[in-house]
Amino acid sequence: MPRLTDFYQTGNDLLATPVHELAETVLRIAADRRQRLMVHVQEFDRDINGDHGQGGYAAHHRDDIQAAIAEAWNYLTTAGLLIPAPGTNGTNGWYRLSRAGDHVIATNNFQRFKRQIGFPKELLHPSIADDVWADLLRGRLDTAVFEAFRAVEVAVRMAGGYGPNDLGINLMRQAFHKDTGPLRDQTKTDAERENLAHLFVGAISYKNGVSHRTGMITDLADAQEMVILATHLLRIVDARVATRPTN
Repeated sequence: MPRLTDFYQTGNDLLATPVHELAETVLRIAADRRQRLMVHVQEFDRDINGDHGQGGYAAHHRDDIQAAIAEAWNYLTTAGLLIPAPGTNGTNGWYRLSRAGDHVIATNNFQRFKRQIGFPKELLHPSIADDVWADLLRGRLDTAVFEAFRAVEVAVRMAGGYGPNDLGINLMRQAFHKDTGPLRDQTKTDAERENLAHLFVGAISYKNGVSHRTGMITDLADAQEMVILATHLLRIVDARVATRPTN
């Protein structure tokens, strides 16, 4: 059965560890020490203080280490990886791994989970925030990217007054054409207007590629960056609509 000292030989080692890294260790130990699926934070007292005076950490570090373990435990509960056990057991401080916690242990992929929950929904455009963020959290990366750029296509179509048969790359070229596009920015130079059109044309290719192939996007960071790009494009469309002269 693993102990804290298997991961952190000295108190200084443990106390120098960032909370999210310590939380991963605490989760692994907690999963291993479950009794009837439950575990208590006090389970770590033996690791800290030692058994019958043997092992553990130096006495002058123990209070700080207890606080660090409590901080890591709180990180896990806030992240939803540990949840209170049902009934009176939970009232008495017993916890169990959530389904997400079990999945993290089973897949040995705490870092991926950390990246998922560390991506704020507030970064995304309101029109895609709920659904796309949920897809990212569930690992549906292709779907998240496809839906984000489909929202861009819909926004451009509506803002430019186009019909349902105006699609993809051709739609972007028309909407942002440097001379005739309804979403062009006439305060910019010809080159800047052309560059904006190229940006939308290139970006919408993500949607086209994802729609034709499954499993195209496998890296969470890549998917997060793509939906941030879609958010940027959606905000450009919002800005063009807001500043467009009304007749």
